[in-house]
Amino acid sequence: MKKFRKVLDGLTTSSPGGTMGSPSCGSAAGTPTAAPTPRDIDVQETLVSENFQLCKTVRHGFTYQPTALAFDPVQKILAIGSRSGGVRILGRPGVDCYCQHESGAAVLQLQFLINEGALVTACADDTLHLWNLRQRRPAVLHSLKFNRERITFCHLPFQSKWLYVGTERGNTHIVNIESFILSGYVIMWNKAIELSTKTHPGPVVHLSDSPKDEGKLLIGFEGGTIVQWDLRAKKADFRIYYDEAIHSVSWHHEGKQFMCSHSDGSLTLWNLRNTTKPFQVTFPHGKIQKDGRKESCKPILKVEYKTSRNSEPFVIFSGGLSYDKAGRRPALTIMHGKAITVLEMDYPIVEFMVLCDTPYINEIQEPYAVVVLLEKDLIVVDLTQSNFPVFENPYPMDIHESPVTCTAYFADCPPDIIPILYSIGAKHKKTGYSQKEWPIAGGTWTLGSHTYPEIIITGHADGSIKFWDASAFTLQMLYKLKTSKVFEKPKLGEGRGADLGEEDPFAVQMVSWCPHSRIFCVVGISAHIILYRFSKYDANTQTVSLEVRLQCEPEDIITPSENENNPCFSEPGSHSPQPHHQYPVSPGSRTPDGAKDSTPFLKVKDKTVRVPPGYQSDLVIQLLWVDGEPPQQITSLDINSAYGLLAFGNCNGLAVVDYIQKTVILCISTVDLYGATDPYQRLTRSPRRNRQSTSEHCMRGLSNFYSDSKKRIRTSYQSLTELTDNQQSIDMERSKSPTSVHYPTSLHNDPRILPEPVASLRASHCSPVFYLLDNVKGPGRKLSLPTDLKTDLDHVNGHCTSPTSQPCSAGKPRIPMGPEGPRLTRRGPGRPPFRKAQSAACMEISLPVSHTEESRENSFSRSRSSSVSSIDRDTKEAITTLQFGESYGRKSDALPTPCLWVGTSLGVVILIPLSIPMDHEERMEDPVTVGPSGAVQMLKGSVLRFAFLDCNGALIQSPYEIWRDQNAPEDPDRPRRRKLVHFSPSSSQDAFGEGHLTVVCSERQAKVFLMPSQSCLFVHNITESSFVLRADVVSLCNSVCLACFCANGHVMTLSLPSLRPLMDVNYLPLTDMRIARTFCFTNEGQALYLSSPTEIQRITYSQEMCDNLQEMLGELFTPIETPEAQNRGFLKGFFGGNAHTFDREELFGEAAAGKASRSLAQHIPGQGGVEGMKVAASGVVGDLARARIALDERGQRLGELEERTTLMMTSAETFSKHAHELMLKCKDKKWYQF
Repeated sequence: MKKFRKVLDGLTTSSPGGTMGSPSCGSAAGTPTAAPTPRDIDVQETLVSENFQLCKTVRHGFTYQPTALAFDPVQKILAIGSRSGGVRILGRPGVDCYCQHESGAAVLQLQFLINEGALVTACADDTLHLWNLRQRRPAVLHSLKFNRERITFCHLPFQSKWLYVGTERGNTHIVNIESFILSGYVIMWNKAIELSTKTHPGPVVHLSDSPKDEGKLLIGFEGGTIVQWDLRAKKADFRIYYDEAIHSVSWHHEGKQFMCSHSDGSLTLWNLRNTTKPFQVTFPHGKIQKDGRKESCKPILKVEYKTSRNSEPFVIFSGGLSYDKAGRRPALTIMHGKAITVLEMDYPIVEFMVLCDTPYINEIQEPYAVVVLLEKDLIVVDLTQSNFPVFENPYPMDIHESPVTCTAYFADCPPDIIPILYSIGAKHKKTGYSQKEWPIAGGTWTLGSHTYPEIIITGHADGSIKFWDASAFTLQMLYKLKTSKVFEKPKLGEGRGADLGEEDPFAVQMVSWCPHSRIFCVVGISAHIILYRFSKYDANTQTVSLEVRLQCEPEDIITPSENENNPCFSEPGSHSPQPHHQYPVSPGSRTPDGAKDSTPFLKVKDKTVRVPPGYQSDLVIQLLWVDGEPPQQITSLDINSAYGLLAFGNCNGLAVVDYIQKTVILCISTVDLYGATDPYQRLTRSPRRNRQSTSEHCMRGLSNFYSDSKKRIRTSYQSLTELTDNQQSIDMERSKSPTSVHYPTSLHNDPRILPEPVASLRASHCSPVFYLLDNVKGPGRKLSLPTDLKTDLDHVNGHCTSPTSQPCSAGKPRIPMGPEGPRLTRRGPGRPPFRKAQSAACMEISLPVSHTEESRENSFSRSRSSSVSSIDRDTKEAITTLQFGESYGRKSDALPTPCLWVGTSLGVVILIPLSIPMDHEERMEDPVTVGPSGAVQMLKGSVLRFAFLDCNGALIQSPYEIWRDQNAPEDPDRPRRRKLVHFSPSSSQDAFGEGHLTVVCSERQAKVFLMPSQSCLFVHNITESSFVLRADVVSLCNSVCLACFCANGHVMTLSLPSLRPLMDVNYLPLTDMRIARTFCFTNEGQALYLSSPTEIQRITYSQEMCDNLQEMLGELFTPIETPEAQNRGFLKGFFGGNAHTFDREELFGEAAAGKASRSLAQHIPGQGGVEGMKVAASGVVGDLARARIALDERGQRLGELEERTTLMMTSAETFSKHAHELMLKCKDKKWYQF
């Protein structure tokens, strides 16, 4: 039982600074401290450390940088390997598993042990791994590390336990799958080729056993040599030497022919009767030119030769297109008889695989589909129809259709919202897919008991918004919204298009969504906000546009006040906010010096348009250019449907919009928000110089860093620099304290003194959008950014920095100079200068002079100032977070009223009371008034999050309006009125006006204040060596806690309201910009982030969910009887060789082949069995579950054995009966009567 005490109103006022360690705010170590009061408030905190455990749950999206593909034709599951060492295993919808090699080496090849529940992976570090798929979380059972040779190709025959491994030296080794030990049987390259051959044949690129005889192994070398090796006789049956390099080989099922693909774009067909020359040579895409020569073609990287019982054989290959036709997209060619079909792909083909009915290579294959793995997509083509349609992909492989720029996660949504969004989105689905079921249908998945509605929202670089159903660890797209339809398309080279260049002007920066009222708000990179309302009816609408001038004219420098240690927090008496002025809007207007003025970036469509059901734009707010300066990016947003208000801010100030009356009720600079409560002494800057040189560069959003006209994912808070997906960084740099680096003034002002290889630059608060950039190769490209971004880097390498830094022309001094010199002496003798605690976006970015991939690391190499630091640079105070809610604007208030909580990048909390008419008619006509600023509190670092608790510790939800369809037909008997749901702080209290608790979290601290006394009850210093990137107050186990994600990769939770540490896990050893931007918490102990440019990783920090995780995941392996081989017939069995008499164990075992050299390969036992049992369950329940599974498997096998025994007995009885009848019939016959 935790005791919290209420401070009598006006009795005492604790210092909210927090940095000086005042008694009312706790010690510097973050020990929770209670303020003594005469009255007790009891809060029962139910959360303890045992309620928390961090683990990954599921990964959605397309495998980033895929490298390999495999398919189990019996289990019908698909495996995809990646360059980062990941393996994705897919089955029916819901069966989706991600595994990761600890080494992180690229996956070269995958081989299923067909119908055995196991997978072999060959990695770029020359290691083979055996994965156990018979558990929901696959794990490595064995590993084999080759020390002296590089692995190039692997082949595992069906129903064999011996794996053939080809190497770069041309040798072929054999590995026992059961023990993962190398056999002493080795096929050396010099034995395989003729002794007279003078050149090395090259690496092994193909291995396969003959369909006609398993004792014959076909070895293909890259140089053009093909050898059929007799495993019993240990000699070559034949050798083929061809002039062109070989890329792949494919057998005809009868084993009499095989086809090869070559580097010159040709296909050769070889007959075993005559191996001196190819039976047939074709150039599928090589046409004969006028001079009689064939066109030069690209290599055919892979070919598959599949037979069909009722039609001509299929020859399917990738590549082989002619070089002459530039700009042709990658293609998959299907040759079926005389018909040739070329399927063009959007991305390069990484691998493809033909799916057949039978796993036996010596039977007619009957192909029914082909899986094509592209660089950024996975498609499956239906081969049973003549037009070769593709199957509709049930997996969310198109998350990265446009680069993801922001994410939002909502758990425990209203149950009706998902069906409604799905019904609307289903009307816009593509058509033309194959009507057959998705062929990758392996595994089992059932809906778990711990499920609730979950929605993930992703914002993209092209301005699109996607709503995803994320319930029960699945992901399915519900609805897609295109924000660009609100605006006219910018024309390049003229008007506004010239300002925006070829960038992405509609890129989504942040979103705000109220599931109850279905109000949706989008913030774009071009300093615009779009408000959407949901409707089930289509309508003719015209979007209203508001244009706001939010530009801070006086440039302010923050200096310590005379009472710096105890700033004045008295309540304002006469200060009133700056009134909003409606400025005349004249698009394209310019100042006399040619600078733009009163012009937004984008032009809203001013005509009435027909909009379909779904989210329909209701209001567009755009910030304007002012005196040639572009508007700064919006850094914070909050919307409240009950109040009908929308608030947003940036580094210049704050604006509040009444979206019901479509008016701006407040537009004020950050400085003017304080009034008499301003704790800082500010100095005005010297007059600005001519901005014409900087006004040429405007905010441009995202850069297209994609070579070959292919898009890449981008991420950066403000398109600051090119970030790679290579996660190499220095932990010390990443988790560097914001106060750890101090630069003298001269270093900031004179770029010539910057270090030679790296120009280090500090930036003030920047916008919270990361532009997701993946590996960018080749020379770097200049990013066009806002004018304010052109500071020091203009003199270094042409790059730009934060959109909130001070605008300065070339050579402009950073410190205002007056007649008496620098005006920094006002801070007083011996006192350290005061500088803002910059937000998580305020970082030191190391920008290399040379644009090499190694120099563009995406780690957090930051140096940001703390609350007490240098004032050598001028700064702007940005609005970093906003929150509407019922609170007490002043200490004297007896009842809670609507308020707006404002947090800034200096760690300042400002409370603004609002007066909102509550009657429906009055709300539609009377204006909303804003009172003078109320409470001012201080924290370390930028303020990130607000939350409100009642005095019983329960979370107070923001009031909202119940959704009503404005386009629905009106009922005269039931007039349409607003229905509001309020959660007053006093509603749950025994005594009226008991007050409430306010939780405030910044980059460094968390504090709990008691309202209306504004007393700081508890404070906790979250981190000293790093800073918080994301903080949310979430509900878990019928209670609430504060969840934080730090830049050093730590995930922490704190109890509320006492701020006790409950969990601190070093989850991510390296944190890059993409993860930092997209990480978000939600209720019920869940979180997500963008683990790669194409994948969303979901995690949980709830012990209960970790315990139930096995139940919620899909089962990869299901017991299926292996199909029996077809009866070959007497003649085929007699003349077709002795394939069934081949005993590999006798040939490759230790008794016959001996032991392999220990130095050749090293066996590494895996932890898969032990870990699998641990992960499956724990305790008695786990033992029972494992025993039950074992009994089920044993019972199933016994049942199969019993059935076979019964069949054999029945067959024996039938045979005995017929034999007895035959004996009786022939008993009395003479020999000549037969």
